[in-house]
Amino acid sequence: MCRSLLTFFRGTHTVSSRKTRRLLDKSKTFHVACGVAICIFSVVHVSAHLANVVNFSVSFSDDFPALNLARYRGEDPKLIILTTIPGVTGVLLVLILFLMFTSASNYEIFWYTHNLFIVFYIILMVHMVGGALKYQTNIMAHPPGCFRMNQSSSAEQGEELKQHEDGERRCREEAHFQPHYPQTWLWVSAPLCLYCAERFYRYIRSSDPVTIVTIIKHPCDVMELRMLKKNFQARPGQYILLNCPGVSSFENHPFTLTTFLCVSLSFSVTVTHCLFSNFSQCPTENKETFGIHLRVVGDWTERFTQLLLPQPKIDVEVLPVVQQRRYPKVYVDGPFGSPSEEVFNYDVSLCVAGGIGVTPFACVLHALLDGWTGFRLQRLYFVWVCRELQSFYWFAELLCALHHKLWQENRPDYFNLKLYISQEDRLQSMSEEKYGPLASRLQVGRPRWKLLLDEIGRANKQKRVGVFCCGPKGISRTLHRLCNSACSSGTTFEFNKESFS
Repeated sequence: MCRSLLTFFRGTHTVSSRKTRRLLDKSKTFHVACGVAICIFSVVHVSAHLANVVNFSVSFSDDFPALNLARYRGEDPKLIILTTIPGVTGVLLVLILFLMFTSASNYEIFWYTHNLFIVFYIILMVHMVGGALKYQTNIMAHPPGCFRMNQSSSAEQGEELKQHEDGERRCREEAHFQPHYPQTWLWVSAPLCLYCAERFYRYIRSSDPVTIVTIIKHPCDVMELRMLKKNFQARPGQYILLNCPGVSSFENHPFTLTTFLCVSLSFSVTVTHCLFSNFSQCPTENKETFGIHLRVVGDWTERFTQLLLPQPKIDVEVLPVVQQRRYPKVYVDGPFGSPSEEVFNYDVSLCVAGGIGVTPFACVLHALLDGWTGFRLQRLYFVWVCRELQSFYWFAELLCALHHKLWQENRPDYFNLKLYISQEDRLQSMSEEKYGPLASRLQVGRPRWKLLLDEIGRANKQKRVGVFCCGPKGISRTLHRLCNSACSSGTTFEFNKESFS
């Protein structure tokens, strides 16, 4: 979960293999799998120790009192748990795990409870201090079952004397026991230090609030927010974590970058496009603006929108920096890498978006429009599925501009665009004059994914096609299943799902 470290590996030649880079996309999945494994083995661990505590009470050893966790025979197991360091810390660890596990379905609650991992690791390293489990330090001088002179039973003593005469099981001294040396810190200290160093670096990088440059309200409850930050460098497909203390000081929400522009320090109000080449950053050494699109869904986005636009009656509002209006403080952490960065590393790529899931690919389209060069991509298929026609207006001008640019360059086949509106009852007419390229490619209904992939396979035989999806789970599952199935044309489809770790 060291996002900055993973982004560094993804953006350098350290990770050159595509398969290795795709493993980085599974970091969140691996993290979740580790969390589930911790919960499962914690149940086994706790169950075994509950049985162990009962055994300490019922089978109290009078011969070896130092080996007992109980203080006397028949002691209440609850009292043993609540009066020992392993017992109290164990209860706290189980409580923290329970809160994390049960709140996983709610993002906001889970974010608060998940921060308890700091307390969890501190308690975990203290958990072994009590010495519930001990080992014998003098096995050679006192082998298990050896004869001791203070045996209380005469029958046992007589039997042991016979063995003692044979010189087999003589106790030269009393048994000595001591707790196991705590080793938890040996396993968790290295990853914790790495994670703490990464979080400290991110804290320093995101300590200064960004400057809000532009706020635009789009149809279907979508807001476009453009911000200004010094030394901000990003690549298409990356995302940021946005924090607004006016809404919540502890919540950080991921948003994909939809655009980034250059802004001169001497003309900070004028926003001008930059020409990117060979995946380089902005050629000026000035500040850079970047934009995100967020859909107003949920409590956090609603409160954030109310702070940005106190007067929601205004449909479109473009506010320059120089205007005297006080915006809430906003902090940005990132940018961080995502699977969408790999769009340019395939000869052929298929980008599938569902609704607001188009945002990871908007920056990719901006890069093509701005004239990026030096990448492998030779053909891009773009499929966008929305419920309402108004949703296409979020990036309608961008799609039309890219279409006209490629036609002027005599490369009409480079960008293959398909738009689908899934609900017929919400079908409206799109302006042919203003959005002609979109209106002619708009279809009613849902895509027939099998036929679509077969068509792409026939047009790109013996090639490797990167499939990128950001949308509903139903679309992702269908595409993942179809990509894993064999293709008769010899085309290989590699599925990449967008996920914010």
